[in-house]
Amino acid sequence: MVLGVVVVAFAILMIVRVTKSANKELVIRTHVVGEYTVENTVTATGTIEPVETVEVGTQVSGKVEKIYVDFNDVVKKGQLMAELDKQTLNQSLSRAKASLTSAESQLNYAKLTYERTQQLYEANAATLAAYQDAQNTYTQAQMNKKNAQASYDQARVDLGYAEIYSPIDGIVLDRAVEVGQTVAASFSTPTLFTLANDLTKMQVEADVDEADIGQVKEGQKVTFTVDAYMDDVFDGTVNQIRMKPTTTSNVVTYTVIIDAPNPDQKLFPGMTASVTIVTEEQTGLAVPAEAFNFTPDEQVLKALRKPEPPQGGKPEGEHPSREEGEAVASSRSMVWLKNGDQMMPRPVKTGMSDGAYKIIEQGVQAGDSVVLSAQFVVKEKAKKTGENPFMPGPPGRNRNNSSQQKK
Repeated sequence: MVLGVVVVAFAILMIVRVTKSANKELVIRTHVVGEYTVENTVTATGTIEPVETVEVGTQVSGKVEKIYVDFNDVVKKGQLMAELDKQTLNQSLSRAKASLTSAESQLNYAKLTYERTQQLYEANAATLAAYQDAQNTYTQAQMNKKNAQASYDQARVDLGYAEIYSPIDGIVLDRAVEVGQTVAASFSTPTLFTLANDLTKMQVEADVDEADIGQVKEGQKVTFTVDAYMDDVFDGTVNQIRMKPTTTSNVVTYTVIIDAPNPDQKLFPGMTASVTIVTEEQTGLAVPAEAFNFTPDEQVLKALRKPEPPQGGKPEGEHPSREEGEAVASSRSMVWLKNGDQMMPRPVKTGMSDGAYKIIEQGVQAGDSVVLSAQFVVKEKAKKTGENPFMPGPPGRNRNNSSQQKK
């Protein structure tokens, strides 16, 4: 009785093993070698700004009388933008003119007196003291005339400052005053307008962490996005790396200026940009980094190994043992190529890597199939029908069979 049970159990075990072996197939994942661009990048955030921004102010105090431009207006260099009240400035110019006329009159009188006294002195008809006094008066009159002339010129310049002209060709970004507002230029120049030179040429002022700034160089390619156009990727170029650090909460960053062409004028000043700076780039044949971690196990090698030929020689393309496979894979400069139903190791020379792909400089050709993984999996048919022949069938099937037998 016991012997019969043992024989039945052994038979069941052998059937299960045979069934499992028959229901498994070798699945090999491969990657076809092709051209790929590997990039190493540095990320940062920044603000979009015009390349050239000019704040237009006034050098004289007064009330704003007229404004000729508004927000977003395009202006030309020398265009009149605003005027201040000129009444006070005209009065100052009139006083300066009167002072100049008086100084010129005094100079003429002092000159005549000096010349007459000089003639009398040379004829011994005037004393030396009288001659020197006339000479001194004439010299002071000359200086007074120069001071009056300077005051008059300054009054004319101040009157010209009452008219505000555009210093550049550009667009009005900001207008900080209204008609009737009084501006005071006593201690600092008040800003009336902010102009941008050309909004088709913008720049990104990106804050790059100190750990990454050493990889950033002038001329590197940049891509960035803004929240207003999430599906658009904008291109730029690193133009300048500013040496002055900025420290915020013990985090040191450096400002990197990135040229950003804006022909469609989609980019507005003040937008936040998510920046990606390409620090290294290499294009060539590449394979996934996963391929360098693949080592076939003994089962895979046996499944792919051809049977020995009758003469005892090794068939072409036979694979090494597992120990040999591990030895070549440990160098991390070896990949496995699949050719038909055969796999073979191939030494390669690698280039740049971005963590996902590696450039292969030597060892493979375009179109080669590089093995990523190889494993045995259960066939789909076996999963559906089951593997144990001793399990009863579904109740419906039994009823059908019984009815057929009755018939």
